[in-house]
Amino acid sequence: MSPTSPETGRSAYDPRRLRAIFDDRAAAFDEVAFLPREIAQRMRERLEYIKVAPVRVLDAACGVGADLGGLRERFAEASVTGIDMSSAMLARARAAEAADADNGAGWRRFLPSTLAKAFGARGPQLAQADFSELPFAPSAFELLWSNLALHWHPRPDVVFPEWQRVLKVNGLLMFSTFGPDTLRELRAAYREAERTLGLDPQPHTIDFVDMHDLGDMLVESGFEIPVMDQEVLTITYKSPESLFADVTRWGAYPFERAFGAGRADPKNVRSAVHQALEALRRDDGTIPLTFEVIYGHAWKAVPRTTAEGHGIVRLQDIGRGSKPKR
Repeated sequence: MSPTSPETGRSAYDPRRLRAIFDDRAAAFDEVAFLPREIAQRMRERLEYIKVAPVRVLDAACGVGADLGGLRERFAEASVTGIDMSSAMLARARAAEAADADNGAGWRRFLPSTLAKAFGARGPQLAQADFSELPFAPSAFELLWSNLALHWHPRPDVVFPEWQRVLKVNGLLMFSTFGPDTLRELRAAYREAERTLGLDPQPHTIDFVDMHDLGDMLVESGFEIPVMDQEVLTITYKSPESLFADVTRWGAYPFERAFGAGRADPKNVRSAVHQALEALRRDDGTIPLTFEVIYGHAWKAVPRTTAEGHGIVRLQDIGRGSKPKR
């Protein structure tokens, strides 16, 4: 996933490239899984305040399947499906499910006895798919969950309508993603390195989308009553090397392909970035790295028009218009 525009930092969506990146990251993902696990817990806490009883649940971009167990625990009688574009991530999810089944642990222990017997030794419902082109019929799910995945697509305004399509009317979308302050120290370090080396500024991370823009996109995509909030988390590191190791394992950034032949030696650039990060050390000797986490949930609105464009008037809405003036 490489940037195409120095002005935006966004890249053309290349699912094959992204799939290859996360296939490569799958084996070492446990080393940085503490962050998505923490965010999943905070999402589940928010879910406790929402009244919803889905029959079918979709985890869009489930990765190694870490959130599937919690969803099955919360909705013990629901069918839970996980999709991810990375076959290596899904292989790890299947392996974890099989290990839980062999040990008598995992999600089945939360099922009522009759359902547990019916499920028997059946494995998890997992499928390889792109979350922006879901292989499901319209209105297939009552709850769509997505944890720290949306920012990997450059057009959330394209993803939201697809998520809306597979939700039933009044179905719930719940997601988390990263906001614009994410990795701000790393971006600042690259800017300082480019200034020091006399290089033109280049994007090195995703151009994360603002919370308010995401809320507007939800409404435009057919969702209603969107609730958006954000918090800033700071992870600290003992060295620039350990910071870079985590950032790389999390995904496709930092982008460094812009420094091609004849411009700058990537090793010199990385060394200058390390020096800039060293300058950010705090009094306790650690280097901070910021993550702006955005949480959102919204409900699929009742459609106002048919597929042919005809207006829909619900019986309960008849007579609710404004009264004529006398």
